[in-house]
Amino acid sequence: MRTRIIFSLKNRGAYVPFHHQYLLAQVIKGLLIFGPEKGYVDFNQYNFSGLKGQTKVSRKGLHYFSSKVTLVFACSDKPFMDYFLARLFEQKEIIVGNLHLMPESVEQEDPVKISDESKFLCISPIVVIPAAFNDESGKKFVSPESDEFSDLLYESTLARMEIQGKYTAEQLASFYKFQIVPDQDYIQRIQASHKKFARIYPLYDSDVKFEVRGYTFPFTLYAAKEVQQFVYENGLGHFTHKGFGMLDVANNDSIQRTAQQEVIYA
Repeated sequence: MRTRIIFSLKNRGAYVPFHHQYLLAQVIKGLLIFGPEKGYVDFNQYNFSGLKGQTKVSRKGLHYFSSKVTLVFACSDKPFMDYFLARLFEQKEIIVGNLHLMPESVEQEDPVKISDESKFLCISPIVVIPAAFNDESGKKFVSPESDEFSDLLYESTLARMEIQGKYTAEQLASFYKFQIVPDQDYIQRIQASHKKFARIYPLYDSDVKFEVRGYTFPFTLYAAKEVQQFVYENGLGHFTHKGFGMLDVANNDSIQRTAQQEVIYA
């Protein structure tokens, strides 16, 4: 289930850092910690995008000039989704960076057709290797063309599917097909223009700052339909509950509805 949350922006021209997922993660965590249902405090089976709107880039970050700002929030657990939205709309105002946002409405994204071969776009960076305290391995570059890249994402995806508890051991064993093929034309264009499809991003866990390498590029995923649906609804890679790894299907109408979404990660 993917929901588009629409906010009114009370101070147009305000800004957030270029990568602001960690600020959104702090807001979401605060809503869960201080909500009445303590069983959801440690729940992390959800995924979300960055804030979308009409923006301009400056040295300070992204300045938002539209009256409305949107956030895509995804979760397969409907009770949690309902609980989270209820907590969110109890707030008269949400502060993210310098943005003062007022929750206004929600829209359910239309279901998409997914097969065992799907082309995805990255709405937020994919983290292939998790971060660890006092360890630089999370910043290691892994070529998207390598088997290692696909293998690492396969392992993290199957582990998350197992934790979700909706699949039998037999089903999980049958999901052995998993291969990511990056869009070579896109990567060549990015490299030719001296831009990057892999960057270092900050995240916070228990008030400790970590750094991870995140990747943003179009790719085709060859995997079972159930696996494709899972990553579409729950994200791909590590730290999906921190705002990493959100995907959209190429040529999806929801992309057209968010025409102002910038490819700002490259």
